[in-house]
Amino acid sequence: MNLPTAESVRALHEKYAPTRESLSLVRTHCEIVARIALDLAARSPEPVDTGLVETGALLHDIGVYRLGDDAYVRHGVLGHELLRAEGLPEELCRFASHHTGVGLTRADIERQRLPIPPGEYVAGSVEERLVMYADKFHSKSSPPKFLDAAAYAGKVARFGPDKVVAFRALIAEFGEPDLDPLIAEYGHRVLRGDARRT
Repeated sequence: MNLPTAESVRALHEKYAPTRESLSLVRTHCEIVARIALDLAARSPEPVDTGLVETGALLHDIGVYRLGDDAYVRHGVLGHELLRAEGLPEELCRFASHHTGVGLTRADIERQRLPIPPGEYVAGSVEERLVMYADKFHSKSSPPKFLDAAAYAGKVARFGPDKVVAFRALIAEFGEPDLDPLIAEYGHRVLRGDARRT
């Protein structure tokens, strides 16, 4: 599969970002997620296409630029549509639509009445799982912050015990990332599961 170059990925962000602030926020988040995912991939006992992981992570949240007044949960399907319209391969488009939470099932969509087309938006490949998992450790909230595994487990618990089980399975599969170097580099706060904030 031919993946877009780093320059092409940057150009896509610049093309779709409605403001310089959103460009900075989303692109920085995607870069952080890519670095976390690549670090986890380096420790994976399973073979991983690191080029696909990096590119998928750098593009996974591109749909945020198209949200406008739409519900945030729509950013994944909007990103998938955007990447498909740009002629990118389906394997890459799926990183946008299959990274929300720890996966959205048809039952989740129906039960929560989510404003996205019914379907299964669950990461399948090891590369998709790595990006989805890495995404849980950084938030684009205002201000942006890192989350440790315990903090995200607490956050996802509100969607049901099955989501906590799914997140714990990802921890078992990939381990916990070392966030300290990124925290020091970016200066973002960190939310820890024991409610301490640094």
